[in-house]
Amino acid sequence: MQETEALFPLPLFPLQAVLFPGGLLSLKVFEARYLDLVSASLRENKPFGVVALRKGSEVRKAGEPVELEEIGTSAELLDVDSTQHGILQVRCRGLHRFKVQSREQQPDGLWLAQAQAIDDDDENIAPVGAYLESVRGLANAIATLKQQGTEPFLKPFKFESAGWIANRWCEILPISVAAKQKLMELPDPLVRLQLVNEFLRTKGVVK
Repeated sequence: MQETEALFPLPLFPLQAVLFPGGLLSLKVFEARYLDLVSASLRENKPFGVVALRKGSEVRKAGEPVELEEIGTSAELLDVDSTQHGILQVRCRGLHRFKVQSREQQPDGLWLAQAQAIDDDDENIAPVGAYLESVRGLANAIATLKQQGTEPFLKPFKFESAGWIANRWCEILPISVAAKQKLMELPDPLVRLQLVNEFLRTKGVVK
């Protein structure tokens, strides 16, 4: 996993979930610190960072210890809707992975990190051979979910990209947040897809 040297400031949104590059994330925002974060992101057209919680809850509780993962994914706003006073319904797209090199909690509780970018997956690495069953399985899953009225993935679909296939499976597989975090962190998209493929085989999803 290669990191660039330049550090950049990034406000953090800790969640009990893992955001993958290219992934779709829906949020219900009501805490003042995150309402301000979304407003600033919208106004300045800048991303924020989504990191998984190792310990602690998404809603701030006085005296509760909080531990954050060091590697997360930056997110850009797609839609912001205010259907109730003080509550925002937000949809975001995962952009790029980053590593938190340092972080500081602001007086309002918002975490501000100094982050380093991590190289994106090589989209030219194709899912070949044994992995083609996982590609077909994902296409079938997308069709089934659409029939059920759910579309969890953003277009364009990139069935020719091993990283994209692995990431989309990781988002919908019934595995722990910790397992998803480890998969997201893997620098090699083929290794990530191999692990996903093995899991799918053990569950009988693919042959």
